[in-house]
Amino acid sequence: MDTNEFALLKLFLVGLLATDSFNIEPTSPQPKKVCNESRLQWEMEVCGEDFKRKMAHIDQQYWCNLTHFIREYHFFTFCTEEKSQILDCYWPNPLVESYIIRIHKHFFSNCTMEPVIWVDPPDDTLTILILIPVFLTLAMIALVVWCSKRSDILA
Repeated sequence: MDTNEFALLKLFLVGLLATDSFNIEPTSPQPKKVCNESRLQWEMEVCGEDFKRKMAHIDQQYWCNLTHFIREYHFFTFCTEEKSQILDCYWPNPLVESYIIRIHKHFFSNCTMEPVIWVDPPDDTLTILILIPVFLTLAMIALVVWCSKRSDILA
């Protein structure tokens, strides 16, 4: 037996003996803590009240402009996420989402953009936009026919 093979065999046997002598078993998983939803609801109110207090310092005409309240909104979402994790609740969960929707309805319900009303271009522009592809198509057909007749004459 080669020395390398013998060393590998010794290493394998030592590993086998070590696992048997220590009786290594996988540890049992920790029981999952349950989300305390009533406490989470209270914590969402705390985060929301803080956000409302900060938004009161911003003029209402700027409530639809994210650049004026992005910092406050970041702290609000961070607060909801942090409180959820402390209480062993996943984030976002339905309770947190419904609270965030209530906050949005309170502060941002009037922020919808006015719908864009599409208008047809003037008739002159529309006629040009229709005729250009038609003439290009006719020109390409004429070019193909002309080239194919020329190749028949040369052949």
